[in-house]
Amino acid sequence: MIDVLPNIEVSTNDNPQVAIIWMHGLGADGNDFVPFVKELNLSGLPGIRFIFPHANTMPVTINGGYVMRSWYDIAHTDLGRQEDEKGLRASQAQVEALIAREKSRGIPASRIILGGFSQGCAMTLQTGLRHQEKLAGLLCLSGYVPMADKVAAERSPANQDTPIFLVHGRLDPVIPIARATASRDLLQSLGYQVEWHDYYMQHSVCPEEVNDISGWLHKILK
Repeated sequence: MIDVLPNIEVSTNDNPQVAIIWMHGLGADGNDFVPFVKELNLSGLPGIRFIFPHANTMPVTINGGYVMRSWYDIAHTDLGRQEDEKGLRASQAQVEALIAREKSRGIPASRIILGGFSQGCAMTLQTGLRHQEKLAGLLCLSGYVPMADKVAAERSPANQDTPIFLVHGRLDPVIPIARATASRDLLQSLGYQVEWHDYYMQHSVCPEEVNDISGWLHKILK
């Protein structure tokens, strides 16, 4: 039995029918995207419970072994080299535990969205592509597909048609846009339906992106 990660909850009404599990980036925590809820246009949508988990702390190699919140270790600026498979799979199990908790509270997997920024985006794809029940959508901001060489063999047929929203900054110095477009191309080659946007920004979120997220949520939750 895996303990559910500490998290922050924000619900848009008293009877949420949708859950969005939103994962932060390296060195941040669940508080990072809480203010973001107020920026989204959620009018006309069913009640949504946003869950913002805090990743565990660990030494991060690329940051000199400094201990910080991280979903997995990063050893190189070239994110495809020496990936922390053990850490990715451990955090995947923790995200699965969050999904199971939402199901136990009455929200079916088909009304659960996984989302995240940077490392949180990687965890969204790591978990969502392998989850054994259909999810409502995968919301992927400024990240990439981890363990890309294993996706074809490990993916679950249940989420073959799950909508994927994938966006990136054209000026991103942390995760170059080439890594994101390679992830997009991989997903499309495997038959996934990817809504892709890129923006004139760095490793961040911009107002145009917020509007596009709102539009995507209205499409998949109608």
